[in-house]
Amino acid sequence: MPLPLYLLAVAVFAMGTSEFMLAGLVPDIAVSLDVSVGAAGLLTSAFAVGMIVGAPLMAALARRWPARASLLGFVLLFAVAHVVGALTTSFAVLLVTRVLAALANAGFLAVALSTATVLVPPDRQGRALAVLLSGTTVATIAGVPGGAVLGTVLGWRVTFWAIVLLCLPAALGVAKGIPARVEPARVEGTPRAAPVDPSSLRDEIAQLAMPRLLLVMLLGTLVNGGTFATFTFLAPIVTDVAGLAELWVSAVLALFGVGSFVGVTLAGRLSDKRPGIVIAVGGPLLSLGWIALATLAARPAALLLLVFVQGVLSFALGGTLIARVLYEAAGAPTMGGSYATVALNIGAAGGPVVGAAALGTDAGDLGPVWVSGLLVAIALVVALPLRRLLAPAGQPIR
Repeated sequence: MPLPLYLLAVAVFAMGTSEFMLAGLVPDIAVSLDVSVGAAGLLTSAFAVGMIVGAPLMAALARRWPARASLLGFVLLFAVAHVVGALTTSFAVLLVTRVLAALANAGFLAVALSTATVLVPPDRQGRALAVLLSGTTVATIAGVPGGAVLGTVLGWRVTFWAIVLLCLPAALGVAKGIPARVEPARVEGTPRAAPVDPSSLRDEIAQLAMPRLLLVMLLGTLVNGGTFATFTFLAPIVTDVAGLAELWVSAVLALFGVGSFVGVTLAGRLSDKRPGIVIAVGGPLLSLGWIALATLAARPAALLLLVFVQGVLSFALGGTLIARVLYEAAGAPTMGGSYATVALNIGAAGGPVVGAAALGTDAGDLGPVWVSGLLVAIALVVALPLRRLLAPAGQPIR
């Protein structure tokens, strides 16, 4: 894998830490700003909404800009939003900063996803995306638990300043490591492909009418919605349901992150050639895993094991679906990354909303986990009769 991919992953790590860190800070933010836990959880949804709106908007604006300039600008905007968030005493202002940070993150990720697929030959796109998404999974392993510890010991505002500091080496890596002009890689023994001419935004948007693309985007939305429905509210599950001390929240988040890293690595190896195995096997196991977690969460040992397993399955399936979106959106070389970003973040926005609503049911703190199982089950029901649509022409899903 080329070095620029790893430099992009560093920036994704900084942004992923910010996106996920609220899972361990929701209770503290709620107390600090005098709002309910459910309202504080909506900060995750606000971020995801910004990602949904920002991905196609920023990708469209930046499609004629050099990739390096676009990526650098998005990182710096992301840092500024966190400076304001760290200083504010208003929940409304904090909510706005999360949306602005998400717009920057969306633009960065959309450009980075498209850039990643150009830096490698077509038959290695899945592995390239695994490297890029490893920044997100490392964030859940180290950045998110580290943010939770900082928030517990020094207050949640310190975590926002930590994100600002993380953005500095990320910006330097983009400025120094990403070439001013990115040309498509080639398979050994074949001529280098000509650079794509992003001449028609209308043609790229028209790709959204393709049934296969819409189906994979829908599946990604449902699976990611299930992931975020539970992930956003893990802290109260750890402390109130399992009865563990608050510092265990960081350990559980790290365990989920380790599982996520394993899952996205598996997806990188299988999504190019055997995506059907990941979807057909991983999907049912993921749904059953959420049901098991909802049933056994009061037992600490079972909780720890299942959090790891669900991290593996969630990101193996999610990573595979990201790769499929980009395969299906091959006719939209500058906008395809935004389509993947939109699909996954509709899930990231909707999951916490439905999860927050479930907190008020008889299931209590475990309501979001039952929601996760239901969303993945719906994805399986949708995918089963339409399995043939998952396979693009000339590339059957196996």
